[in-house]
Order: sequence, then structure tokens, then C-alpha cells
Amino acid sequence: MKKNLLVVLSLLLCNAAFSQISGDYNYSLAVRGYSIMQMPKILNQKKNEEFKDVSFNGGMIKFNDNQISYRLGGSYIKRDVKVINNCASCEEANGKMKDFNFTIGFEKSLNFSRIQPYFGVDIGYRQNVFNGTMVSKNALASKADSLTLGKGVEASKNGFTVAPLIGIKINPLPQVTLFAESSIQWFYSYERQETVAQDFNNTRTFNKYNKSEYLLNAVSVGIQWNIGNSR
Repeated sequence: MKKNLLVVLSLLLCNAAFSQISGDYNYSLAVRGYSIMQMPKILNQKKNEEFKDVSFNGGMIKFNDNQISYRLGGSYIKRDVKVINNCASCEEANGKMKDFNFTIGFEKSLNFSRIQPYFGVDIGYRQNVFNGTMVSKNALASKADSLTLGKGVEASKNGFTVAPLIGIKINPLPQVTLFAESSIQWFYSYERQETVAQDFNNTRTFNKYNKSEYLLNAVSVGIQWNIGNSR
């Protein structure tokens, strides 16, 4: 009987040791395949609470230490956007938005099984730039008004981010991990807004602000490859 118990205990210990999965590897390379997230507000944008879906916009490298992974990440998004500025009947801006985000942080797994919940935090730097044109949507605006002719617009934000996160990892193979995570990012930024009216004088307007906002990353799913077996 004691012999049987010893055999069972040995098997359990072997299984627990094997099931560390990514903790058995020194490094992991991860790619974000699909994300649903909020983007920083552009100008005095209305409805920026709408979520955007993006594909293959970033990746990470992780340095694994048992249940803790230290992570370096980056993302880049470039797309055409339409912005309702101030109100639906005020102004509309159309142009290109570029968003770059660099982060450093950690994540901690809560167990050693093949399905691993985890939590963590990322801090980093973010830059968001919009270049485009803006026209008045006010039906009562004079045709001679420079707003009707339009404005060239450049708006940029540069600042500091903090993002607590939670997620789950699934390990179908020791070398491959699927993950899904959510986070809420606090973004404190220095913002520049510059407009040039398309009138005879090319009237230039410049404003600068310090702002903060919360951006929800509803979900990001991706895949990571675990390399550098530490055993």
C-alpha cells in the first residue's frame, strides 16, 4: 500500500514539474493577433469611447522566471480616421492617425497548470499623432468663412502610461502558448494642436495642454513561442 502511494505521489510531482510549461523556458516571443481597444482622443473628439479592432499591431519579448515573466512590448497602428470635433454639427476632421506604444512590465501566473490565469502591470511611453483636414458642419456657416474652406490640422500627444492587466494562457504544447488579456491604461500626455486655415492669410492657431484619460483594452489575443529551455 505504501509502495502504491509512493508511486502515485511521484507521478503527481512529475506532472506538476512538467506543467510549469513556459516557466521551463528562458524566453518567450509573443505576437498580438487581434485586439479590441479604445484609442486616445483626437482634438475634442466626441464618441471616442467607441472600440477599434486591430490585427497584428504589436508584440512582446518575455524573460521567464518560474511563475513571473518580465515583458518588453511595443505596438504600432496606422489608419484613416474620421473625427467629430466638439459636436455633431460643429466640425469634422478626416486624416491619418499614427499610434506608437512602448511598454515594460511583468506578469505573474497563478498556477503551474496548462491553463494559467495571470495578472500584471505595464508602464511605458505612448505617442499619438493625427494629420488631416477639418471642415465646418454648421449649416449656418457663411460660405466666405474660413471654416467652410477648411483647415489643415496636426494634433499630437506624447506621454506616460500605466496599465494593470489580467489574462489567461493556454499551453497546448510546451513550446507554444495561446493567450488572451485585458487591461485599462491611464495615459497622461502633453498635447499639441495646430491648425492652419485655408484662407488668404493662412491663419495659424496653436494650443497646448496637459491631459489624462483612461483607455480600455477590452481584449487582446495572440500566440507566444517559448524558447531557451532552462532544464
